[in-house]
Amino acid sequence: MKKIYFASDQHFGAPTAELSFPREQKFVAWLDEVKKDAEAIFLLGDLFDFWFEYKTVIPKGFVRVLGKLAEIRDSGIPIYFFVGNHDLWMEDYFEKELNIPVYHDNQEFTFNGKTFLIGHGDGKGPGDLGYKRMKKVFTNPFSKWLFRWLHPDVGVRLAQYLSVKNKLISGESDVKFLGEDNEWLILYAKRKLETKHYNYLVFGHRHLPMIHPVGPNSDYVNLGDWISYFTYGVFDGENFEIKTFEN
Repeated sequence: MKKIYFASDQHFGAPTAELSFPREQKFVAWLDEVKKDAEAIFLLGDLFDFWFEYKTVIPKGFVRVLGKLAEIRDSGIPIYFFVGNHDLWMEDYFEKELNIPVYHDNQEFTFNGKTFLIGHGDGKGPGDLGYKRMKKVFTNPFSKWLFRWLHPDVGVRLAQYLSVKNKLISGESDVKFLGEDNEWLILYAKRKLETKHYNYLVFGHRHLPMIHPVGPNSDYVNLGDWISYFTYGVFDGENFEIKTFEN
């Protein structure tokens, strides 16, 4: 079979459009490379450091990335997008303009007899209660309605500023493995396996690339990011690997 590709946490637009641009170019080069033998491509969230869809406006920029996704999708290769905590206000633009389905929570897939649970990973597991409360506020329809009343020049700039200011794009907490008992997504994966078996539980959000066994014939996978690691996942029909893209 052809290969299934996975990538996450590009955070394009951060910390500035100018500094983000080389990373965008590198990601487009990766898309050009993997389209040669891709059965499907999964993007697991935080493609943008901020994304909000007004009724008739989307954030400026990212033309090369969006154009390449459109080209690949038009060629017949399926692309699946999972919203992250930085692009959680995504609505139907990808679906209508690019024919790319958008998921707001985990989804199950089966490839070559292997079962996958796939999602971004934010708000999962036993901790991060502050973020879980904040996410409920941000995704509330009334909150989104209020934000739409801000002019895009004001709303997008404010959101971009707060997004960069309140997030360590790559920091100490992201580069250190905290131990099996302290990694929330590992604990979440083990809990999911109590009710159903998956061969791979694949997430982003953590920014730390790893494949960690969590049960008999079950692995937790984190894809890393396109800020420090430039890593991606690939499933060849038998095995799942984390690889680094060198352009």
